[in-house]
Amino acid sequence: MPALVLLGAQWGDEGKGKATDLLGGSVDYVVRYQGGNNAGHTVVVGDQKYALHLLPSGILSPGCTPVIGNGVVIDPAVLLSELRGLNERGIDTSKLLVSGNAHVITPYNVTLDKVGERFLGKRKIGTTGRGIGPTYADKINRVGIRVQDLYDESILTQKVEAALEGKNQLLTKLYNRRAIESAQIVEELLGYAEQIKQYVADTTLIINKALDQDKVVLFEGGQGTLLDVDHGTYPFVTSSNPTAGGACTGAGVGPTKISRVIGILKAYTTRVGAGPFPTELFDADGEALRRIGGERGVTTGRDRRCGWFDAPIARYATRVNGLTDFFLTKLDVLTGWEEIPVCVAYEIDGKRVEELPYSQTDFHHAKPIYENFPGWSEDITKAKTFADLPKNAQAYVKALEEMSGAPISAIGVGPGRTETIEINSFL
Repeated sequence: MPALVLLGAQWGDEGKGKATDLLGGSVDYVVRYQGGNNAGHTVVVGDQKYALHLLPSGILSPGCTPVIGNGVVIDPAVLLSELRGLNERGIDTSKLLVSGNAHVITPYNVTLDKVGERFLGKRKIGTTGRGIGPTYADKINRVGIRVQDLYDESILTQKVEAALEGKNQLLTKLYNRRAIESAQIVEELLGYAEQIKQYVADTTLIINKALDQDKVVLFEGGQGTLLDVDHGTYPFVTSSNPTAGGACTGAGVGPTKISRVIGILKAYTTRVGAGPFPTELFDADGEALRRIGGERGVTTGRDRRCGWFDAPIARYATRVNGLTDFFLTKLDVLTGWEEIPVCVAYEIDGKRVEELPYSQTDFHHAKPIYENFPGWSEDITKAKTFADLPKNAQAYVKALEEMSGAPISAIGVGPGRTETIEINSFL
């Protein structure tokens, strides 16, 4: 049962798209299992750069079937726009499969996301304003719209009317906004039905049959471990489960079918949005990491907050995901520093703490304890083997591996598809 989970081991933006794309040629199915178009992957193929928000990265690999699982929330307009964009660039998207049980992001979900975030003011979470949270809330409250509902106008109308009863009260009485007409929403959603019908399928059945036939299935998470709604830096998190357990619920496969869990780990740390970030830099080093690393959100366009590598976070990701190995990305960005600090523990209320604190209060007050490692100045983008790396770069990687609790199986030394050192095969 060759099923692999590939996920972010930090706050997202670790380079999952590149890792998925590298595996794409050896994988039969790539399945997005959570999140929506609040996630973003940048994949560089030759001299072409592709920015994907909702579609699985495997859509760029011929012969691979990309799947949007039931755990994903889908904005039909975004989905169709992405498909058109790829088709215009000569990418075949006809093999895409979309779960009929996935939930639909409606226009009122987007509206409530934006006005709700503005209403919070200084207490805002830092959402992307794309309706992700309200759609997951509707799902849990059992008033959500699923893809399959687009093919039954009567059911769709009833569900939209029921959902808007409470939401219009909120919009008009709390946010001082106009009420939303249910007929307009129904008409818009029905307009997408035929356009996406060719992709809609029972994806859970298809994926499980593929695994029974020894096909290779890669489950791709959006965001990262510390944005998980249960295991992340709550409340500054996403509304779903990017951690490995989310692959089972978000795709409809049992945990016994997962054979490998790969964590994508950036050689330093970044995050987008509000929330605690112990190693965040506000100096020239932080600006250099942002500039050299191209640290701007694929989906949001916002500059990412940058900081040094945080070993307690990596250990935490290993623990809560059951990681079997890591893919270390963007090592090349660190070229040129004389010394590279690594957070090895925290100081909280005068005490040394080795692991990520479970208490939100403690993590907000955590101060990084650094160990400095000698840097390197040699260009590493042409390195093909681990031995090709400068000795100090090798020592840095080995130190991160020891501190993180799982072996590093591949190293990204540049943005291109071929700029990767593979130490151990993923398949």
